[in-house]
Amino acid sequence: MALTRIGNQAITLDAAEIPNLDASKITTGTLANARIAEASVTQHVTPTDLQPVKSDISALALREATNESSAAFNLPNQFIDTFTDDTKLGTQTTVDRTSGYISSIVTTTGAYTSDANTLALLHFDGSNDGTTFTDSSSHNRTVTRYGNPVTKTSLKKYGTASGNFNGTDEGLSMPDSNSWVFATNDWTMETWIYVSSLPGSHGFELFSQAKTNSTDIGGAFHWTVNTSDKQQFNVYQRNSTTTGDDFNHASTTSLSTNTWTHLAVVRDGNTIRFYKDGVADGTGAVPSSSGYHLFTGALAGDVWISKRAYSNSYGYIPGYLDEMRISNICRYPNGTTFTPQTQTVTNATGTLIQSANTVGSAKTKVGGTMLYKDNAGTATLGTDLKIYFTCNGGSNWTEASSYSAITPVYSTGIKQVRLGETTCTSGTDIRYKAVWANQASGSKETQLHGIGVNY
Repeated sequence: MALTRIGNQAITLDAAEIPNLDASKITTGTLANARIAEASVTQHVTPTDLQPVKSDISALALREATNESSAAFNLPNQFIDTFTDDTKLGTQTTVDRTSGYISSIVTTTGAYTSDANTLALLHFDGSNDGTTFTDSSSHNRTVTRYGNPVTKTSLKKYGTASGNFNGTDEGLSMPDSNSWVFATNDWTMETWIYVSSLPGSHGFELFSQAKTNSTDIGGAFHWTVNTSDKQQFNVYQRNSTTTGDDFNHASTTSLSTNTWTHLAVVRDGNTIRFYKDGVADGTGAVPSSSGYHLFTGALAGDVWISKRAYSNSYGYIPGYLDEMRISNICRYPNGTTFTPQTQTVTNATGTLIQSANTVGSAKTKVGGTMLYKDNAGTATLGTDLKIYFTCNGGSNWTEASSYSAITPVYSTGIKQVRLGETTCTSGTDIRYKAVWANQASGSKETQLHGIGVNY
């Protein structure tokens, strides 16, 4: 039997026969609502890395947050913090927030803490009309009342109280010690003072010592407010063979009444420098001939506050003292202006952990953007400052996969860094952790100025 060819136009395929049709046979026409396998599509498409886009959005959000002085807030799938307050800051271990950044090296204002160079530190804290005065330095010196000075809570600069003296017959003393032997070394004497009247025929004794408690023959030193209402520091031997060792220098500006004033005098090399409220207020030279005889063990009297070291007749302060500190280094060199009652606390290491940050669904990928500043030295990211992420509230932490610089820099001295996408254990509490190491005041200080977290 002869075969008859049937034309394609005469053949109709029903739905059951379509799955058996080789796709290569379809050469014309339009596939309506066709279903194409995902693998058939993605094998020809390069996946899009959205992390750089997310980082750029974070950088913009950080900039906007800074401009608007916002502290910490969430965007869809992002968290932004610029450290203008403690919002969303959780655990802080030997780090602190200061004026929009976090650092393990912190300058604070308030009551001093004793350090290795502190010879004596009197906070003058206590109860109203309290009779206990304490040296808070590591030397723990005995402080003895002369007359009836007391602590007062009604008027103070820092802490709970200040020391109150009646201007007639009240002072404090501490025993002689080898610690007071400054020799040719630098030193600092400083205090806050509030007086109701200015000196008359005799000055106010801030801190002094003499040969004995009854004579200055053989030497003495005195830090005073003199009869011209100015700071004065003088050293003398009262020994005819060593008068070349004597010197007497005064500050430029007079003291005012009924206001707290910070006074300081330092030896800076061979220069005596005075400061009033942190501003340089005159200098004087230590004589080149000076052997500093009286600071090499010649003095054996007590050191005195608010009383002449060798006389009971004068030197009493009519008012208040607070935060007196004596140091065996020059804390304020070169006549440079400083803010009184500040101190820098240096911690080589530190940790900051964000507080709870619950998101709507479980996540396993985190990235972000960081702003930081090399305030001193140059930090190695991943060593001196590390950023970690968690998706499950801190049960597991993973360090950022990479630290990539973003240019241009955010602003003068502040650098932008992209924190690479990081895989973490699945969870709904996404946080960051910053860890500092190798920090050292003056040589390496790394400040974290902002962070944006993408998830």
